Amino acid sequence: MKLYHGSTVAVKRPNISRGRGTTDFGKGFYTTTNFEQAQKWAILKKKREGSEKAVVSSFEVPDEIFEMGYKVLHFSGANKEWLEFVVGNRRGQRTERYDLVMGPVANDQLYATIRLYEQGVITAEAAIEMLKTHKLFNQLFFHTSDTVSLLRFIESVEVTG
Repeated sequence: MKLYHGSTVAVKRPNISRGRGTTDFGKGFYTTTNFEQAQKWAILKKKREGSEKAVVSSFEVPDEIFEMGYKVLHFSGANKEWLEFVVGNRRGQRTERYDLVMGPVANDQLYATIRLYEQGVITAEAAIEMLKTHKLFNQLFFHTSDTVSLLRFIESVEVTG
């Protein structure tokens, strides 16, 4: 399976200890199967950080990664369990750990809906209905050194947009 990671630098050796812990799935290494999603993230990071470059790094990972005995959490879409998992991680309240997590990206377009749910303005069911109007991209999150070591670097390309 081919995966992509958007950043401001080429990432040849993924590092699970970088980044913030209060993100969708926690602190680790995030990838997606969608090049355009990685490109958008790289461009967003470039603007946020005032960097000179936006870079998408490509990786190959074994297709059977989910059957290799790792502790995996897989969300097939934006549902109540996914929403509560994301909100818990963003608040720093999640304690259970998984080697791999796969599910939708709660990007900036979805953040307003998630904030309304977090603040108790709307129910989980209402938030899920609102999220269904968005095109949801996936992310595959690597949380352990064992799983991130499965990523084989292919190339990095500078992107514009």
